[in-house]
Amino acid sequence: MSKKQKSNNTKGEEVMSSLKEYRLSLTERAKDIVSKLTLEEKVYLMSGRVSEEELTEAFNISSSDVHYNYYPYPAGGNQRLNVPELKFCDGPRGVVCGKSTCFPVPMARGATFDPELEGKIGEVIAKEIRAYGGNFYGGVCVNLPYHPGWGRSQEVYGEDDFLLGKMGSALVKGVQKHNVIACVKHFAFNSMENARFTVNVKADQRTEQEVFLPHFKDCIDAGAAAVMSAYNKYNGTYCGQNGYLLDHVLKETWGFDGFVISDFIWGVRDTIGSATNGLDVEMCNTKFYGERLVKAVHDGLVSESEIDEAAVRIVRTLLAFTDAKDPQEYTKELIACQAHIALAKRAAEEAMTLLKNDNKVLPFSKAKVKRIAVIGKLANKANIGDHGSSRVFPPYVVTPLAGITNLMENSEVDYYNGENLELAVQIAKAADAVVLVVGNDHDDEGEYLEPNDVAKFSKKIGGDRKNLGLHKNEIELIKKVGPINPNTAVVLIGGSMILMDEWKDYVPAILMAYYPGMEGGTVIAETLFGDVNPGGKLPFAIVKNEEDLPKIDWYADEITYGYYHGYTKLDKERIKPLFPFGYGLSYTSFQLSDPSFIVDKDNIIASCKVKNTGEMKGDEVIQFYVGFSNSSVDRPVKLLRGFQRVTLEPGQEVTVNITCPVEKLKWYNPQTSSWELEDITYEAYIGTSSDPNDLLSGNFRI
Repeated sequence: MSKKQKSNNTKGEEVMSSLKEYRLSLTERAKDIVSKLTLEEKVYLMSGRVSEEELTEAFNISSSDVHYNYYPYPAGGNQRLNVPELKFCDGPRGVVCGKSTCFPVPMARGATFDPELEGKIGEVIAKEIRAYGGNFYGGVCVNLPYHPGWGRSQEVYGEDDFLLGKMGSALVKGVQKHNVIACVKHFAFNSMENARFTVNVKADQRTEQEVFLPHFKDCIDAGAAAVMSAYNKYNGTYCGQNGYLLDHVLKETWGFDGFVISDFIWGVRDTIGSATNGLDVEMCNTKFYGERLVKAVHDGLVSESEIDEAAVRIVRTLLAFTDAKDPQEYTKELIACQAHIALAKRAAEEAMTLLKNDNKVLPFSKAKVKRIAVIGKLANKANIGDHGSSRVFPPYVVTPLAGITNLMENSEVDYYNGENLELAVQIAKAADAVVLVVGNDHDDEGEYLEPNDVAKFSKKIGGDRKNLGLHKNEIELIKKVGPINPNTAVVLIGGSMILMDEWKDYVPAILMAYYPGMEGGTVIAETLFGDVNPGGKLPFAIVKNEEDLPKIDWYADEITYGYYHGYTKLDKERIKPLFPFGYGLSYTSFQLSDPSFIVDKDNIIASCKVKNTGEMKGDEVIQFYVGFSNSSVDRPVKLLRGFQRVTLEPGQEVTVNITCPVEKLKWYNPQTSSWELEDITYEAYIGTSSDPNDLLSGNFRI
């Protein structure tokens, strides 16, 4: 059958009602192929093909602008029976191969509260993967940050499981539109870096089911075709051989039809343990599978039927994505093309989160500001996030300093790194406006490796954050310079929450920029000077004191994750945050009215009117929360259960409708091992942040 003929029965033609049904329709064909394979060939399908020599060479690349995953890493394949290879490309802020488009980190994209935009980002990433010759994207990272100091918080969308699920699902759908396999990671309970290879994470069943797994299931329900296991242990067993997670939860309970791959190099600890507990592919090299797995089958320690099941899953999935009709051609010219860069810029625009704007200091006036002081070493740094597996090498990066200089070409821009406080004060005094750029970089947070973890690395890289605030010298800089000039704004760079109670009163304006990607400096400048109206919302709460967060030991051998974290913990303990979850200001103003909450069959529909009452076009994110004070069991005060980003012209008013499945109101009963819906009156809230003062309220009954 020709590829053209096959395309008549593809998901691209929408003959099948879902991705899953399409893939399952290929089961018999996959079984037939597998039946013709030798044991060695079947095990080969399950094996990463990067050799030790190639891996050592990759990690020892001398160039500072080439990633160690600079080409799609291969696994499996069978030429004799036309089974395609798996060709892995990493993420999640873009493709780590070559010179790719660099988007803002997912935490910044979480601040957009815009799944439609995230879907488009997924499409662009997939197009560039195809242009590199890849077919697999290992960048759908939805781990929940139990504590905001987790070094890889920047790789996820925020602290809330509902937000993680919505954004991750959108990325999955976007990526797979272009026949690239979307891999969701790291399954599961992976939110510690320093101890990630050894820590045993424990949780009770309600915490597991209601807090740490729902967003993974959302991505599976969206059609994700692959899952990556985590390095850590869960309840005493390494996740790469955790039959409860990989077989019982993922494949049996959720009906996942794709395949599971290991995290790289250290993700498999035992041949028999992984092969008999649901791990289908060892990546990126072969150490425990290959000849060892073949021998284990011959010795009767692993049944060949388990090998067959893994092989069928792999073949079925690869066929589904290879046979499907491509919506377009994928030439090298697509990589970092102008349209893709424009989308990265738009993502940064939507992410910009204005936290403080006393006396409407921002936006600065282009006409009045003739001399600008830009202070802080991060202002002149290409600072786009972690330098580990997620690092992208774009063709260029616009720094905040370059962005301001380019935008304000007719003004004088004075840059100083801020080392000498007295000199910084003098520069600030002479300026019409002052921009202090402070925060974190890859040395402060990111993927963690110690020198003795792997000989290729000569120093510690990234890791969990010991300090949740700014560096001491940056705090001193803000306190000294901030009061000098009334037109001063702080721009924060970082991947998660930054404590700021110590210094926030020293400056009138604070803009959270996250790690904003290759066009981040352009967008920071345009936001400061009013070409962009900030509409981002915090995807995490910012506390006043670190003591308000869950207790954490980044080097623990064992840790128990509790039911509450983030805004749910603050709500439950009646602790007022410095800035609430979902919070963000605008240069315009919005008025909400006429809240309504109705139950329509299997959905709750929350609605309200939203009006732009200011003088500038702007975005607002309307958020729907459900409260559980009438519950017979311990539940959060409220949970995010829907959101909608809207763009309004001055004076424009629209009605926003947000739909939430009734299914999302259930709680997990460990006594019955089932999800249950309570027959109670639920509180309902709709508004612009999780703060009660920003919400209109009502109730409903199922």
